[in-house]
Formats: sequence, structure tokens, C-alpha cells
Amino acid sequence: MEHIPKEPVLYMVAGLVAISVAVLALPFTVKRIEENLEPFFLVMGVIAVSISRLWSWELVKEALKAPVMIGSLYIGIFQVVLIFGLLLYYFNKPFANAILALAGKLGHKTFIFLFIMLLGLISSVISVIVTACILAEVIAALPFSKSDKVKMTVITCFAVGLGAALTPLGEPLSTILVHKLVGPPYNADFLFLLRHFGVYVVPGVIAIAVFGAAYIGGRVSMKSGTHTPEHYETLRGTLMRAVKVYVFIAALILLGEGLKPLMIWYLDKISAWGLYWINLLSAVLDNATLTAVEIGPTMALSQIISATMALLIAGGMLIPGNIPNIVAAGRLKINMKEWARIGIPLGVVIMLTYFVALVFTQS
Repeated sequence: MEHIPKEPVLYMVAGLVAISVAVLALPFTVKRIEENLEPFFLVMGVIAVSISRLWSWELVKEALKAPVMIGSLYIGIFQVVLIFGLLLYYFNKPFANAILALAGKLGHKTFIFLFIMLLGLISSVISVIVTACILAEVIAALPFSKSDKVKMTVITCFAVGLGAALTPLGEPLSTILVHKLVGPPYNADFLFLLRHFGVYVVPGVIAIAVFGAAYIGGRVSMKSGTHTPEHYETLRGTLMRAVKVYVFIAALILLGEGLKPLMIWYLDKISAWGLYWINLLSAVLDNATLTAVEIGPTMALSQIISATMALLIAGGMLIPGNIPNIVAAGRLKINMKEWARIGIPLGVVIMLTYFVALVFTQS
């Protein structure tokens, strides 16, 4: 493997900046790319790694195994999405009727509030992968319009993305964060994240759930009884969805590695609060990669918290930003424009809110 040069290389900088602009702009301007995000991101990842000259067998193996393994366990997002998809394909009717009955009994506002809050808070325990599958299938079963399903999906994914950071079990970002801080001076243990991030994350999840219930619940009408929405995926579609998720995760691994030189060259030139806003890149990059590059034991705790919170929030703004987004968008056939229409303004508001809160609490 060719190591990253200590100083910026002009052609690499130009090429990687062009890749960054492409992944941010082309899905919104070219319809064919919008409809084929997975292969597009894979191609961009391959080009980015090639420009950075970071190809290695280790990277290829990581990209191939990341979608199917968690640590040393042969279970990953690909298998979970596939298994959940097959179960819901064959047992869609009783599942959908149970969701409709519960929603009808609770009322739409209460159901939406509890759904968003509970998924956000349990995602750090049952893992973001399982949470993402539950999220997608429940929303698919609800008799909402496409517009309301998009709104509920995006809002819920923000809550899940935040909540998953409360334990190392939740998602790769939280696992890497604890691993990087396991030694002095922080000696991070299993409860490290809950102790230091809980005061920011838990109120945020609850606030997002309140917003979701008020924003969506005040306008939709829930049907109850025996109505069952059509399961619009064929068996082939269910299988292909798992394959697309596999490709997307592998592509993000390559893209994150390929863009790593930019982060390494310019990271130390960015102030702590500048890093907060630079982490908007988490909307299109694997936030675990950004965590691995940015976070270290030499940082002050306030810097670690602010940088990580920005990664968690920005991950909800676009489809590539987080695992729940990828799973839900694939299941519900949500494209980048539909997601961005809700995700970007909501993400900016949450980012600004947390920025003020962090400045106030850490000053």
C-alpha cells in the first residue's frame, strides 16, 4: 500500500475535491445517477482510492466484508436486511395488520411520538442495523401518503442516528470512538458514551419525536382494521435490495478511504468549531471513517463531544450519511431529492441548535 504523503499533492487535492463535489451534486442533477446511487458511489469510491493511491488487499477485503461482518462475527447489515426482508415478504399481512391495530388504538400523534422516541433510544442496544429494518418495515405498513412516509422516515432516522451513539453496540461510529479512547486519559469503558453524550443525545431524541408527532401527526389520518397496504416488492426486489445495501456499504468504505488524505492534510488547520461544521461531510461519507481520522486521546473532551455530535446529526441529512437512511430509502423507494427536501433543512436547524447548546455548555 502507498502511504499518504505528509504534504498535500496538487493533483490529488484537485481530484479528491472534484470527487467530493460530484457526490454532493450529481445525485441531484442527473436523473440516472439519482436512480442508481449504489453503482455511482461505488465508481466514485474506486476513483477516489485510485487518485489517492491507497489500494491494498486489506482495503479490498474490508470493503468486501464490511457489509457482512460485525467485528469477527459473520453477521452484518446485508444478512439482517435480507432476513428481515424475506420475513416481511412472507408474513407481511399479519405484521401490517398488527401495526395498523396498534396505531389505531394509540392514535396517530401518540403512535408517531412513541415510534420515533423508542427506536431512537433502543438503537444503541439492539444495534442500528436491526433498528433500521424495523423502522423501514413499520413505515412501509402504515397507510400514509408517500410524502408523509418520507417525512416520517427522515425524522425517525435523525433520532436513530443520534440514539445509536449511546453505547458501543449501536453503530460502527460508537464502537470506534470507544476503541480510540480506551487508554489514558479517558480510559473509555462501555458506559463512557452514555455518561458524556447522554445529556445531549437523550433530550435530542425526545425533541425530534415531539417534532415528528406535531409535524406529521397533526395532518395524517390513520386507518385501522383489516386494511393492509400492498407489499410492493417482489421476491426478486427483496433480494436485490439486500444486494444494493451491500454495494452501498462497500462503496462508502472505499469513498471514505479515498478521501482520507484531504482530511489528514487539512484537519489540523481547522479550529474545534470549524471541525463541527466541516463534519457536515458526514451527510455523504461514512461517519465511522471520519471518526477514525478525527478523534483521538489528545483532544479535549469538549472537542470530542462537539465533533462527534456534528457527525451524528449530519448523518441524517442525506441517504448515504447513515445505515438507517440507506436501508429505509431502499425499502421505501425514497430518492435523494425527496430525502434532501426534508433532511437538509431539518439537519441545519438541529446543527444550529446543538451548536448554540454546545457553545453555551462548554464555554
